Parts: sequence; C-alpha cells; structure tokens
Amino acid sequence: MLNIGVLISGGGTNLQAIIDGCENKTINGRVKVVISSKAEAYGLERAKKHNIKAIYEKEEDKIIEILKENEVDLVVLAGYLKIISPKLVNGYKNKIINIHPSLIPAFCGKGYYGQKVHQGVIDYGAKVSGATVHFVDEEADTGPIIMQKTVEVKQDDDVKKLAARVLKVEHEILTKSIGLFCEDKLTVNSRRVYINE
Repeated sequence: MLNIGVLISGGGTNLQAIIDGCENKTINGRVKVVISSKAEAYGLERAKKHNIKAIYEKEEDKIIEILKENEVDLVVLAGYLKIISPKLVNGYKNKIINIHPSLIPAFCGKGYYGQKVHQGVIDYGAKVSGATVHFVDEEADTGPIIMQKTVEVKQDDDVKKLAARVLKVEHEILTKSIGLFCEDKLTVNSRRVYINE
C-alpha cells in the first residue's frame, strides 16, 4: 500500500475523491498527509475529518521535509495553485501527478487555473473541454499525459455549469490514475505514458 501526499490550495473536492477511493479500496494506497498553501483551505478540514495529518505550509523546503518524514510515495497536486520548483519535481520524478481542468495542451500553462480555464474555453468557442491527469515536470502543465476525458461544451454553458461537469470527470480520471500508479501499472517512456493492464 503506497503513501500518498496531497497538495491543495482550496476546497479539496478532488482530495475528497482520493480519500473516498482509498477508503473504498479502488485505490491501493492511503492519504498520509495533506499540505495546503492556504491556511483557510477547506481541504484541511476534510483531511482532519478522516484523521489525516493536515498541514498549512508555504515554504517548499519544509514541504519536501514533510513529504519525506511521512514516507510519501506519490505526490498529488489537487487544486494546488503554486508552481513547484525543479527541486521538488526532481526529488519525486514521475511520482507527482496533477489534475488540470482542460484537455492539455489547450487552455493550460501560465495564467490558466481555476475559473480562468473554463472562461477561456467558453470565450474561444470550443465545442469540447474536459480534464487531464499528467505527471509533473519542470514546466506548468507540460508533463506526460496519463489520462484525459472530454466534456461537451453546451450552448448555454457559463463558467459555473461547465466547471461542475468538468469536476465530475476530474474526480473520475484522477482516482483512476492514482489507482493505476498504486498498482504499478503506469510506464513513462519519454512523453508517452503506457497503461499496463
């Protein structure tokens, strides 16, 4: 069973999906620690409710220490609104997973986070959006893609409606990807991620 460390900045609905996946055994792992970049993030309360260590910490060197102390095997960025440094990336090479609320390489990278992603999709007139789970590398949203799923952009969509449908897909593919990682079923070869069923 692998130890999972989750980095958050907000409400933690993706965190909740991960906790649920661990508790119902669809993920062969356990969330050992949750670290938030914001003291008031509701995700910290979610962690406490499940007796998971919940820590507010902004300093990356301290975050790395906490991950090591808790023997974390996999780091998940679940709505973590800070760019992480090469030091953290290289310390956990191909062991950091991020969820992004668009179909990478569209509507991603610098400036594209939270509601701004969905507003960008609507403003552009895109017909589909979705979510992407990927390994993290030194740049923003450029690591090898593990899984993607599409969501139709409807004519009457506003940011709130589109975000809600994308979020459901996020929960689904994030927990699936973490489950595959914990079963050692993911192989990274350059930019491609192979799923070994």
